Amino acid sequence: MEIGFLVTLLAAGIRSGTGILFSTIGEIFAERAGVLNVGIEGMMLMGAVTAYGLSDATGNPWLGLGAAILVGGVMALLHAIMTVTLRADQVVSGLALGLLGTGMSAVIGAPLVEIRTAPRLPAFPIPFLADIPVLGPIFFDQNVIVYIGLLAAPIAWWYIYHTRPGMELRALGEYPAAADVLGINVIRQRYLYVILGGMMAGLGGAALSLAITPLWIEDMTAGQGWIALGLVIFAGWDPLRAAFGSYLFGAIRRLPLDAQNLPVFLAAPQLGYFMNMLPYLFVILLMIISARGNMRRRIGAPAALGQAYVREERGV
Repeated sequence: MEIGFLVTLLAAGIRSGTGILFSTIGEIFAERAGVLNVGIEGMMLMGAVTAYGLSDATGNPWLGLGAAILVGGVMALLHAIMTVTLRADQVVSGLALGLLGTGMSAVIGAPLVEIRTAPRLPAFPIPFLADIPVLGPIFFDQNVIVYIGLLAAPIAWWYIYHTRPGMELRALGEYPAAADVLGINVIRQRYLYVILGGMMAGLGGAALSLAITPLWIEDMTAGQGWIALGLVIFAGWDPLRAAFGSYLFGAIRRLPLDAQNLPVFLAAPQLGYFMNMLPYLFVILLMIISARGNMRRRIGAPAALGQAYVREERGV
C-alpha cells in the first residue's frame, strides 16, 4: 500500500472524525458530571442545519457556527431542566430530545436541501508545519475547524485532570454528596456541564455542514451522535483517547471510499459494505457491555452516572 494512499486516508480520517470528536468531548464533560445525554444525534442535526442555514442567509459561516453552538446549548438546557431539576429519567429525556432535534432539523432544513452555495469555513495550510513530510499533509493542511478540534482534546484533558475545577467535575460524577459537603454546588455545576456538552454537540454538527461535508441533507449525521456515545466508553471518559477513537472512526468510514480502486476491493466490492458496518457494530457491542454495572465500574464509568442527586439524601 503506497505511502501517498495512507497519507490521504489519514488526512481524510482526521477531517471526518472532527465532528464526532467535538460531540464526544462534550458528552465526556456531561457524563463526568453524572448526567447521561443520549440526545446527541438530535443536537448535532440541529447544529448542522442551523449553521448551514444561517451561513447561507448571512454569507458568514462564523455566525452560523456561533448559532449552532447556541442552539446545542439551549437544547441541552432543556435536558438539564428535565433531569437535574425535575429528576426525570435521563435516558428517556435524552431520547425525546434526540427525536425532537431529528424531526425539527428535517422540517427546518427542507428548503436548504437544494442549496449548495452557502459559504463554508476556510481551509488553509499552516506555514512551515504543512511542509513536514507525512505529518504535514495529515495534520497541518486542513480546515480551520480541524485545527480547533486538534486543540480541543488536549485542552479538555488538561482541564479534567490538572485543574481544580476538573477535580470538582470528577467528584460530581463519582460522589456528588461528598462534593456537596465540600461546598460544590452540584445542581449548578451539572447544569453548566450538560449545557457545555450540548454546545459541543452543536459545534460538531456545524463542523459537518460547514466544513466536512459542506451541505445540508436530512439525517446527514448518519448515526454519528450514537457513535459519540460509544466512543465515550471506548475512551474511558478521557478526551485524548476520545480523539484517537474519533479519528480512527473517521479513517474507517473513509476507507471504503478511498480504497475502492485497490485490487482487493475491485475483486470483492461487497467488502466495502462490510467495512461500513464495523464502526457501528463496535459501538453496539460497547453499549451492551457498558449496560452491566460491574463492567461499567471496570471501564472507568463515573459511579454516579445517570443518578439524580437529591440533597436531602446525601447520607454524609
